[in-house]
Amino acid sequence: MAKKIFVAATGQNCGKTTISISLMHQARKKYQRVGFMKPFGPKVLLYDDFMVDMDALLMAKAFGLEEDIALMSPVALHKDFTKDYLAGKLDDISLSDCVVQAVRELEEKYDFLVIEGAGHGGVGAVVGLNNARIAQLIGAPVMIVTESGIGKVIDAVHLNLALYQREGADVRGIIVNKLIPAKKELTRNYLKRAFQPSGLAVIDGFNFSPLLANPTLGHISKLFNLPLHGDPNEKSRIIYNIQLGAASSQRVIDGLLDSTLMIVTSSRDELIVTLSSLYHIPAYKEKIAGLVIAGHGPVSSISQQILSDSHIPYIRVEETTADVFTALSDDVAKITFEDQEKLDWIMANTEQHLDFAAIDALL
Repeated sequence: MAKKIFVAATGQNCGKTTISISLMHQARKKYQRVGFMKPFGPKVLLYDDFMVDMDALLMAKAFGLEEDIALMSPVALHKDFTKDYLAGKLDDISLSDCVVQAVRELEEKYDFLVIEGAGHGGVGAVVGLNNARIAQLIGAPVMIVTESGIGKVIDAVHLNLALYQREGADVRGIIVNKLIPAKKELTRNYLKRAFQPSGLAVIDGFNFSPLLANPTLGHISKLFNLPLHGDPNEKSRIIYNIQLGAASSQRVIDGLLDSTLMIVTSSRDELIVTLSSLYHIPAYKEKIAGLVIAGHGPVSSISQQILSDSHIPYIRVEETTADVFTALSDDVAKITFEDQEKLDWIMANTEQHLDFAAIDALL
């Protein structure tokens, strides 16, 4: 029987996937066979004739588990899944049985299973499942991932803990993620004091990292559902700054920050030409990650030729620069199997951030 851990969270964007990658990487150093599962997920992709959750695909690609992809994502909530379920079109399917059977098969193959939930404890209730119920059904000890803080963490954990306790799930502790180094010790001490009466362990997660928080060019391309032109090898480049090319070309160039995605309107020929020309210079290539060229008007033919010849990565959108900037500002980047730089960083830094031995001892 495999040892299991259910990676829960107080909400979206707490860093469950980062923690799961870290657990997978470290567990493989102790256990001979380590597997992964995402019982259900609302963000799905078509892979090898299967609709699968994108986190399951990430783990399959990162750790060479493609042969088990169907078991790793037993319930993929496609676009109309919840509507079909509520309309009674899926009454002949037991979703909980699908999850339990997949877990049982994976337990036969692996010594250690990382099972990643979806969002907060109640996610999935619309289709008769939720994270807490699944954790109880499959008998997996739960660790709840939270973002850093004190009051908001305590409130969020207790809100989720109530559901896990009602479902009879076994919550062993919390993993506090996205820690601010200067506040780390203070945060840890207060949280340990707060959760001591309930017997929950408090484990440090990763420090906050702009590298993990920021999007890649490939992610931006998917966000707008538009192709990334220019050098395709740059799709994994991480964007650290987003700037509007509204000032004069000289002021824009003088104000460039590290790895900047520049939003520029299609009528700014001189700025498009200047950025494309500077992209050949290594010092400027470090600052210019790429362009989002916005607006209904076409780019002039000579500017387009210079743009294409430079191989600078760019995305052509019809929205206004204001709409593009708002969309990028509101977006939260999620790690995918294509984000090799992020995956490499997590695996290289996991042991100094996450105490796997302490978590393993709790299971």
